Amino acid sequence: MSDIMRPIPFAQMMDWILTEHANLGSVFGVRKIVRHEGGADPIFNEKIESPFGPAAGPNSQLAQNIVASYVAGSRFFEVKTVQVMDGAELSACVNKPCIVAEDECYNCEWSTELEVSQALNEYVKAWWACKLLSRELGLGAADGFVFNMSVGYDLEGIKSAKVDNYIESMKDASNTAVWAECRDWALANLDRFEHVDAEFVNSVSPHVSTSVTESTLHGCPPAEIERIATYLICEKGLNTYIKCNPTLLGYDYARARLNELGFDYIAFDDKHFVEDLQWEDAVPMMRRLIDLAASHGLAFGVKLTNTFPVDVTRSELPSEEMYMSGRSLFPLTVEVARRISAEFDGKLRISYSGGADARNIHDLYAAGIWPITMATTVLKPGGYERFSQIAHILEGMERREDVDVAAVTALGEKATESSLYHKPIKPAKPHKVSAPLPLTSCFTAPCRSGCPIQQDIPAYLHAVDEGNLAEALRIIVSRNALPHITGNLCPHPCGAKCERAFYEAEGAQIRTSKLKAARGGFDEVLAELKAAKPAGSSDKRVAVVGGGPAGLATAFFLTRAGADVTIIERTNRLGGVARHVIPEFRISHNDIDADEQLCLAFGAKVELGREVKSVDELKAEGYTDVVVCVGAWAPGHVGLEYGEEHDVLEFLRAAKDGEDLSALGSDIVIVGAGNTAMDAARVAKRLPGVENVRIVYRRTKRFMPADEDELQEALADGVEFCELLAPKGVADGKLTCDVMRLGEPDESGRQRPVATGETVEVPATAVICAVGEHIEGGVYASAGVEVDRKGRPAGTATGVDGVWAAGDCRRGPATFVEAIADAQAVARDMLGADFNAYAEANAAASVEQCYERKGTLSTEAAPLAHSRCLGCAKVCEVCCDVCPNRANVAIDVPGLAQHQVIHVDGMCNECGNCAVFCPWEGRPFKDKLTLFWSAEDMGASENRGFLPQADGSFLVRLASGTGAYDVDDANCGLPEDVRLTIRAVRDNYGYLLAK
Repeated sequence: MSDIMRPIPFAQMMDWILTEHANLGSVFGVRKIVRHEGGADPIFNEKIESPFGPAAGPNSQLAQNIVASYVAGSRFFEVKTVQVMDGAELSACVNKPCIVAEDECYNCEWSTELEVSQALNEYVKAWWACKLLSRELGLGAADGFVFNMSVGYDLEGIKSAKVDNYIESMKDASNTAVWAECRDWALANLDRFEHVDAEFVNSVSPHVSTSVTESTLHGCPPAEIERIATYLICEKGLNTYIKCNPTLLGYDYARARLNELGFDYIAFDDKHFVEDLQWEDAVPMMRRLIDLAASHGLAFGVKLTNTFPVDVTRSELPSEEMYMSGRSLFPLTVEVARRISAEFDGKLRISYSGGADARNIHDLYAAGIWPITMATTVLKPGGYERFSQIAHILEGMERREDVDVAAVTALGEKATESSLYHKPIKPAKPHKVSAPLPLTSCFTAPCRSGCPIQQDIPAYLHAVDEGNLAEALRIIVSRNALPHITGNLCPHPCGAKCERAFYEAEGAQIRTSKLKAARGGFDEVLAELKAAKPAGSSDKRVAVVGGGPAGLATAFFLTRAGADVTIIERTNRLGGVARHVIPEFRISHNDIDADEQLCLAFGAKVELGREVKSVDELKAEGYTDVVVCVGAWAPGHVGLEYGEEHDVLEFLRAAKDGEDLSALGSDIVIVGAGNTAMDAARVAKRLPGVENVRIVYRRTKRFMPADEDELQEALADGVEFCELLAPKGVADGKLTCDVMRLGEPDESGRQRPVATGETVEVPATAVICAVGEHIEGGVYASAGVEVDRKGRPAGTATGVDGVWAAGDCRRGPATFVEAIADAQAVARDMLGADFNAYAEANAAASVEQCYERKGTLSTEAAPLAHSRCLGCAKVCEVCCDVCPNRANVAIDVPGLAQHQVIHVDGMCNECGNCAVFCPWEGRPFKDKLTLFWSAEDMGASENRGFLPQADGSFLVRLASGTGAYDVDDANCGLPEDVRLTIRAVRDNYGYLLAK
């Protein structure tokens, strides 16, 4: 059954490890295997080659999780917490899914879901596996890593027979059955090793752990915390850390700090702050325990910090309360570290876990904070291989014995300034592909699906990375007629789908790379286009009404497909909004000129200074088709009860033409909150004599339609945002506004603004309306085109023969890339144009390059030189990366182009993490082809999957039903991709099958 983990027998696990490494060079999917060749630092009378590893959590729960961490470079393992409540009893208390790590991480589980005896077995198996691999694979010294126990949550539970046996057996496992199992297997299988012999096997120490982290649930009384620590030190002789809670900071500090960093939506009250350990109690208790441990010759320290309890308010998890970790916890944990290090003059050992990752671990370790454990970062795409980067970052660093208080203080200040720890103002856009997760062959480029023109993004990013800018531009212009304009101004909806956005907030450098290719490859590609013959021939003579981006793109695609095209533009220059409205600090005339040349390369003709009144006049001139591409130039209106408002497009045009706008005065108010409003505000801020520019919006910044980067640029320019205000009227230099509050969500999903009955006045010498422009409908009316209440036709094919539409006049105010998409549709439907010249999966980075990029974050010290593209269409495997238990496995299937993902039912506890990051609308742990280890488990699951049978056949359940199949028979009745996948598991991945 999917939510019940079945521990892998040691023999099967070692067979898996050795066979996978021999065949693929990886261990549990980890390809970036780290070998420590330097020395090791002492800790607890033991040694660690590197001071980091997995925190007590999902990544240290099973033996394979620990092994994956070890081969990726970890050397300090805080194994998952055990307590008296365990197994089925505990599992019944944990609602599933229990993890969501999309940004800051939340979980609603807290200790091992195994029985305590099973947990012991897992840790001993992992101990043995790491020892054997250290020697066999040359990963480092066999005694170069440390296992740290974690126990909770009350003294009586810790004293219980099963937890006590666990502690004693971790201290010395030599008399346990699992120890004998592992030792005997190793001795019986020496022939499978090149560097492991009997002497080494017999030298493996049975002292699995000599240290413990005391984990206390929120609300544990100070006296109980101290009693537990005293017991662990005095009665169990263990080096002891106490895990502290971020509630030590007090409610007011925590609330203000999270608000300051943009996490104001995270809900919690002061309950835990009142009930948890208080600072005035913690400090003297720590002093007593320092002395107590020293008297017993043991180490004492604090573990900072536990997770942070918050309320479930947005259905994040099926629970009432959940525990927060990750980047939102980092600033709180660093502050706890600062206070404790200052109180104890840096002499109290601090073990750290609170949002550590590759971008801050250097500074943490340099400050003398170690060992460092992590969970959130390795629950994200890249998974355990994020540890590999961390191992290299820490390589060769000198260790401090005390904590540098000034350095920790600087860390806290850096967190305040760094965007890493600030939540974006706007909520993240949905990253899922709007389609169900395929059972097989699911690798896809989600960025491409998010792009209105289906741009071959991985292909051109790879070409840019290779330095071949002309080839990159060839790929781009196969679908995109305006690479310079979109390279500057595209809102890049593709970025919302980018899996790299789970590494860095900006994701792959898609728009930046496009502009680099456009500028760098322009001369060569333009010459090629001018010399090329159209892709086809046509008797179509087409008039394109409007020479803005939509008209230029339409002319490009139609002439490339063989049509005779004339652009008719009412102004004296082509380029539309990009040319006449958008400020030059956002796009230069040179870039607009370049796209104009590209779009005219196939011979489109141009008539300037002509305004078209009707389709009939064009048809009379012999045009077979008319494509209406006029922009949304008709002004929108705020609807002021009194006073004057100015149209935003007219304002921007006048400013760009250099007209005198001093009459607008010193205090300009922009009403609206889209990207055009941001442009207007930034332009107004640059006008001579303007002192203040304010944006008035009836909702909050979080609900503004403007893109995050546009919003941030306006803020950086000094624009003031006046939220929750609805304009009434302007007079005597003041704009009177209704004060609003946010009510229930409307049809757009945003909270509806509701008037409170209060009003305020905002200084306003001029009010500029930026609330949405309208379509000029004259040409449509003359042609008999039916339009909706917003003046839009049915589609690019308007319903009137020979009359087409693209851009704003088809959609209402649209983005440039949407205008290009319309131009594609016109060319496709009118002339059968084909936009599939490049197969992006084949042109993208190689499989080896894709694997090399996995898990590597761009850091301040080592920014990535390439575009950051992960090549998802060629190598996705994100569900494999993020599974702590390695329950999703990517396999090579002869006969199929893509790797296939197999879900191993027995290794899954339905934490749900893979569903969070999968680019499809699906849950890999439910929707991928599932391997079952027993008929019982298959019967308890609804997954489509397969189970080996004693006679060599496979019991296979698909949507069509269940049956036994001979997968060697091509005519057995199974879908071919399913048959080949099952056969590949049997033939090449037999270690996945239960023995």
